[in-house]
Amino acid sequence: MGKRHEKLGIKQVIRLEWMDHVLNMLLAGMEPELIRAELKTYLADKKQSGGTGERGEKTYLMAIGPLSAWFDPEPELVDFRDHALMMASKLQQKQWLPLHWAILSAAYPFWFNVATQTGRLLNLQEQITQHQIFNRLKEQYGDRETVSRNARYTIRSFVAWGVLKDSESKGCYEKSDKVTIQDNDLVILLLEAALYATPEGKGTLGVMISSPAFFPFQFSSVTGDLISQRLSRIEVVRYGLNEELLKLRGIN
Repeated sequence: MGKRHEKLGIKQVIRLEWMDHVLNMLLAGMEPELIRAELKTYLADKKQSGGTGERGEKTYLMAIGPLSAWFDPEPELVDFRDHALMMASKLQQKQWLPLHWAILSAAYPFWFNVATQTGRLLNLQEQITQHQIFNRLKEQYGDRETVSRNARYTIRSFVAWGVLKDSESKGCYEKSDKVTIQDNDLVILLLEAALYATPEGKGTLGVMISSPAFFPFQFSSVTGDLISQRLSRIEVVRYGLNEELLKLRGIN
């Protein structure tokens, strides 16, 4: 599980409508090669700000990597993606945001880690800055310019998705209204994504359900029993008086 956790990979802002477009093509039964080819045309005039205009090919093609988390997942994520795709087919497009969040978190743990640091800071203060997030990420990834640059694109993606708001001061951000999730299966999918985003592939249920990486969402807790019943890919190990450990099956 090493390479996914080492790469940064968010090399430009990823727009929510681009993710929706990919998912619609996938649900329509298009093959990965056709989706990739169509994206080259679709993204050619799509600016990161949400507008349209001429763009350099090298720049807009950088978006295809993260978008391919839906249509060309890594082998260990195929079953997870297929499950998310089945859930998407039963939801309205306006309800897809948590699915996109789960898919990107699993495929690009850097996305999940930027969200974690963003959520932690938002738990402490009303306004946060880019530099605060960068400084925390550098403790994990090292003091590299690419870390700050990829983090900036990720943060701007959060803003573009409406889960984070620009404040009046440049480089400062505020909380947005949370997305309420009432579907337990969707909560479990997010927890599975968190396990894939974690190098060890495991974590205690209590810690994971309250992960700051889920700062955009409002959902109730789920039990280990429910997870066991609904999803065979996660093993629930009970220890102590009332602790429950979640593990991806096949992880020691």
